[in-house]
Amino acid sequence: MANRWARWRAVAVAVLALPLAPGCATDDDGWLDLSGTTVEVVAVWQDAEAEAFEQVLDAFEARTGASVVLTSTEGRDIGAVLDARIAAGDVPDVAVLPQPGLLRRYARDGAIHPLGDALAAEVGDRYGAPWRRLATVDGDMYGVWFKAANKSLVWYSLGAFERAGVVPPTDLDRLVEVADALAASGTPPFAVAAAPEDSWVLTDLFENLYLRVAGPERYDALADRRVSWTDGTVVATLALFADLLAPQNLAGGPEGALGWRLPDAAAAVFAADPAAGMIVEGDFVPGVVAGAGEAELGVDVDVMPFPERQPGGRLVVGGGDAAVLMRPEPAGEELVRFLATAEAGEIWAARGGFLSPNEDVDLSVYPDDRTRDVARALLEAGDGFRFDLSDLQPVEFGGTTGSGMWGILRDLVADPADPPDVAGAAARLEAAAAAAWGT
Repeated sequence: MANRWARWRAVAVAVLALPLAPGCATDDDGWLDLSGTTVEVVAVWQDAEAEAFEQVLDAFEARTGASVVLTSTEGRDIGAVLDARIAAGDVPDVAVLPQPGLLRRYARDGAIHPLGDALAAEVGDRYGAPWRRLATVDGDMYGVWFKAANKSLVWYSLGAFERAGVVPPTDLDRLVEVADALAASGTPPFAVAAAPEDSWVLTDLFENLYLRVAGPERYDALADRRVSWTDGTVVATLALFADLLAPQNLAGGPEGALGWRLPDAAAAVFAADPAAGMIVEGDFVPGVVAGAGEAELGVDVDVMPFPERQPGGRLVVGGGDAAVLMRPEPAGEELVRFLATAEAGEIWAARGGFLSPNEDVDLSVYPDDRTRDVARALLEAGDGFRFDLSDLQPVEFGGTTGSGMWGILRDLVADPADPPDVAGAAARLEAAAAAAWGT
């Protein structure tokens, strides 16, 4: 059904899911016969990601006989899109939410529906405790984390490291030393995407540093607004952040970084003649430069875990997308149930550009050893896994271009002072957080 995405990509209206009578037929594996039923799912994915998700939906259609319509938000904020549809009484059957904060808000507003005991038990058997907690609100489970991201990675140029005479660092102190050695060798250590629309990249770096400087419990407290953004751990992390991203450490200098999108920054490392030694970002980086970078992964560029505070242990900052039920109808329930299976995850995993938090997904289906290692690290982090902190905040503070975390961290990169005013940045973060949380 390769043309279905083209046919429905511009769909902007809800499709009515036909109700099924109790006791309707099931197949040998227990899937409902949904022939003649149409299910709509709204997600942020477009282009290659939407095409991959379409393959997953094709498998669901083959299982159940349902027809599934994928409505992409096409770059628009999914919360704003869904809020408008909720207000109009025009909700889809299923939505895929990239933010736990949005899932919690919708659960408490009654805009989404609990999974029910049977599906919650299936999820409990397949997902680790951190993922179950992220989908649970006031004791009920509301979502299935279908897609995940490991953001605790550093992609680095083997040639740049060799010329500088350094090896991948295993702790934060060594990361600073490696950055200094790269700069001394003539290669800026970091390529950074700090253009206004991509300055979420800066929040990912801050979060990786903060998780290691302050520890998981303090990270949770900051995420939940139980610690102020003027706390000493935040100021210390901002100082380390500013030190690593000092002007001499940035490919293109601050001016270049402040104008670069993520593909620009990734290409600076994935080039035959790299303009930077490293880029700190998630497992999706190779897909960002696919077809544009001249370097070959494993030959010219490799990946390492983000260095820990002390060698050993494993902390991972990640993200993800959770499928939730917006209409309590059998067809939508079956689709969410299918997305919780290993089969659904393995379809996209085999294509690449995807990690699954589902522990039943066979690691052998990932297309290469590096992706398998990254997926394994995500699962093995266990209680050392923490969700992207900015995605746990009100969107006004954690997810808005030009303001909150995005804007203030960007301003810190642009700060011409030597040293930068990290205390002032912390005070501005606290003020913005207080306004967004209403405290």
